[in-house]
Amino acid sequence: MGGNPAVEIRQAVGADESGVRACVDAAYDPYVERMGKPPAPMLDDYTNLINSEVVYIATLDDQLVGLIVLWPKEDHLYVDNVAVLPEAQGAGVGAALLGFADLQAQRAGLNEIRLYTNEKMAENIHYYPQMGFRETHRATDAGYQRVYYSRILDPQQT
Repeated sequence: MGGNPAVEIRQAVGADESGVRACVDAAYDPYVERMGKPPAPMLDDYTNLINSEVVYIATLDDQLVGLIVLWPKEDHLYVDNVAVLPEAQGAGVGAALLGFADLQAQRAGLNEIRLYTNEKMAENIHYYPQMGFRETHRATDAGYQRVYYSRILDPQQT
């Protein structure tokens, strides 16, 4: 997966927490009215996630423009959250973050990435298949209607 070569990705540290929270809020705020409640990522404990070393931030010109939360599971890499600032959407930040997920999966010896989105997030339901993900199923979890996706990595890349 390609991405914007100007996008730099690094592990988040404590000093990034306010920027991480601001990015999540900006990225997910448009969905609050559509869903009738805050999307699950808006409720996450980013202090704990950053301390757990599972948050990575994307920067353009040293400005935080996106983030990804991920960790390895037994047989796949789980992507818990991808958030991109609205003003940075369309600049390749999401593609760069998903490409980073591919790299992390490969480093962990895994050849599958799984994630989900909310069924009311039509933009994501359109986006993820373009990025090589296939829908596996839909289910209600924690009061949210979720659409689950999987992407199998090219074995020549692993």
